[in-house]
Amino acid sequence: MRNAVPTVAVIGGGPAGLMAAEVLSAGGARVDVYDAMPSVGRKFLMAGKGGLNLTHAEPAAAFLSRYGQRCDAVAPWLAAFGAGALRDWAHGLGVATFVGSSGRVFPQGMLAAPLLRAWLHRLRAGGVRFHVRHRWLGWNDEGGLRFAAPAAEETMRADAVVLALGGGSWAKLGSDGAWVPLLAARGVAVAPLKPANCGFDAAWSEHFRTRFAGAPVKSVALSFTDAAGNVHRRCGEFVVTATGVEGGAIYALAAPLRDAIAAQGGATLQVDLAPDKTLARVLGEVAHPRGARSMASHLQSRAGLKGVKAGLLRECATAADYADPARLAAAIKALPLRLVAPRPLDEAISTAGGVMFEALDARLMIRSLPGVFCAGEMLDWEAPTGGYLLTACFASGRAAALGAMAWLAA
Repeated sequence: MRNAVPTVAVIGGGPAGLMAAEVLSAGGARVDVYDAMPSVGRKFLMAGKGGLNLTHAEPAAAFLSRYGQRCDAVAPWLAAFGAGALRDWAHGLGVATFVGSSGRVFPQGMLAAPLLRAWLHRLRAGGVRFHVRHRWLGWNDEGGLRFAAPAAEETMRADAVVLALGGGSWAKLGSDGAWVPLLAARGVAVAPLKPANCGFDAAWSEHFRTRFAGAPVKSVALSFTDAAGNVHRRCGEFVVTATGVEGGAIYALAAPLRDAIAAQGGATLQVDLAPDKTLARVLGEVAHPRGARSMASHLQSRAGLKGVKAGLLRECATAADYADPARLAAAIKALPLRLVAPRPLDEAISTAGGVMFEALDARLMIRSLPGVFCAGEMLDWEAPTGGYLLTACFASGRAAALGAMAWLAA
């Protein structure tokens, strides 16, 4: 027989877990939040280090499309708690938000810390109890939750459990994927964790790597055609690294690039180095007589290519391209950049894979583990940066908490 006041353990102190704790506490449950780190919200704070991109202000249909193949699964979460509701929630904590020029939504002051402090204060005032340095170890033979605590192993029993353990990136901040074998041992279907919003390796020459590693490549258009013939495009910028490329425009195309590399052993990204010019205009500039000037000087003065863009063109175009103005112009407008591997999982901003939706019911409860719910990045969905990741994490935490409350009531 359950207690008059149900007890719920929330395991994981990121945005999904904290939102679940808030909803459960407001619904009358006694809530204990467990986290392996010395404090909660560490990855959330890191995400806001350069300016917390809380959500995005684009129309709902476009917003939902960012979740790709999982948009149908994510849609109910966002219908109940989307971008507008998330901004209202932040305002309720005394944190105003604003829309940037790109449509991204930020808190005033740009930082995550003030919002997290206000949130934790409200949670504690609502009776939520926090247990840090408590690493979840699974269940004991009696169904109790096991935790590795500072002094010794501890166990606790709860009427319901919300797992919000994150993905497998940034292990030093707590998202290490250590939960995967614990659930797999219980027969829960888990898709392998894969890097998302990640950089990629390219086989740079030593000359190019030495000269341009760390250089931003600005004002470009990227495109990639997948095996099904779908063309993925993104305008923006990226950064040359010692091993390849990374940055916002790359992250936006990471999912199809990653999947193509897994299937075919590599992927070719087309880089438009002059997106504000037509091919005909670039051809006219390239074909213009250069006289005694070097090709590098000619391309800089006529086509505006210098620095890392000129270096990238020299790295990826062939000698035959440079010998033929038409081919060189085509290379400037669609430079083939061969990518050979995504960067390791722990370097990724987020992860794909996780608990498969087929293993869950509509309330985000694991079908084979009654009373155990999942939320956040540990579920099998992904989204690009731009506020989409955080919004769905918040929304899924709320959905899992409501599911747990409905299950407890029933």
